[in-house]
Amino acid sequence: MVDLPQKLARKLDQRREKNAFRHLPDVNHDLIDFSSNDYLGLARSRALFRAADDFLNKTQSFGNGSTGSRLITGNHPLYVTLEKKFCEFHQSESALIFNSGYDANLGFFASVPQRGDIILYDEYIHASIRDGLSLGQGKAIKFRHNSLDDLKNKLNRERAKILENAVVYVVTESIFSMDGDSPDLKLLVDFCEVNNCYLVVDEAHAVGVFGDKGEGLVQQLNLQKRIFARIVTFGKGVGCHGAVVLTSESLKSYLINFARSFIYTTGLSPHSLATIFMAYDELDKKSKAISQLRKNIEFFKIEAERLNLSSRFINSNSAIHCFLVANIDKAKTFSLKLQEGACDVRAILSPTVPEGQERLRICLHSYNTDEEILKMLRLLSVLVS
Repeated sequence: MVDLPQKLARKLDQRREKNAFRHLPDVNHDLIDFSSNDYLGLARSRALFRAADDFLNKTQSFGNGSTGSRLITGNHPLYVTLEKKFCEFHQSESALIFNSGYDANLGFFASVPQRGDIILYDEYIHASIRDGLSLGQGKAIKFRHNSLDDLKNKLNRERAKILENAVVYVVTESIFSMDGDSPDLKLLVDFCEVNNCYLVVDEAHAVGVFGDKGEGLVQQLNLQKRIFARIVTFGKGVGCHGAVVLTSESLKSYLINFARSFIYTTGLSPHSLATIFMAYDELDKKSKAISQLRKNIEFFKIEAERLNLSSRFINSNSAIHCFLVANIDKAKTFSLKLQEGACDVRAILSPTVPEGQERLRICLHSYNTDEEILKMLRLLSVLVS
């Protein structure tokens, strides 16, 4: 094989020198899962697997692939059925399915903001949103994490420079993937309405966790009619693959015409869409897994407080709880020790998080038992003592 160019090899060496070199982990199903985003256990559900197969048989939706992009031959009937289901479940005027959350964010943010537009985004926003903004024509400006005051200051600073007919977008997440915390969405919506800004909310880590049926934090707060667009990913609480942009019919038409990650990719297979459909059927039944997950979150917080660990955790009411370590070597050591104790807890290192913000990211699930949660917290307590 041809050797790697020296400039690329040097970049790898620099990662190794910082002890931040990434590699694909081994899969060990013997460990207690505190690392996956499968909050409700739907990704591992055999019942869901069988239900998707039954659905394909009943609808005669046979085929291993979609055969092309949705604009050519890939727009099979399950797309129409599923997008209608999303509109009803998420109380949205329209819905457009993308192949992944990354594709949805890339296509949306690369195509929607135009030259002269301003995008104010939370500094902890998903990497896929940043990548989309880097491909777009608007001026992207970050504001301090969950700081409405800094958002106001940044908008006021830009007002004199904003061109006539320019659009201002504000971008946040309802649940942040690395901290598990939330912005004050009610205040943010009020701010955007007063200042004529278009609010976009990524709900990747909220769907399946918040809301009466797991609809997400936006619907739990009854804000869905006051937001320009919501982006929902299925690879977390929904337990499968793909994503949907929930918005107006006119914006859906715009994305179909201008979002390159939608236009120039092969559509999802019938089996992928059937799995999403049946996962949403499970949510629609007010899955018992949702209430059990919430009980587990509450139990975790009570026990972390009892063991004097709470001060090291970022405050979160979600399934994501991050224990700050602030050192690469220590974070990796803690993770290894927890795994040796049969608890699959992963270290999150820079550059995924800022240097000095290294942490253990603990994900809770409906299928974690009280005994498992307590075991993990006790092991962590010993490590920090």
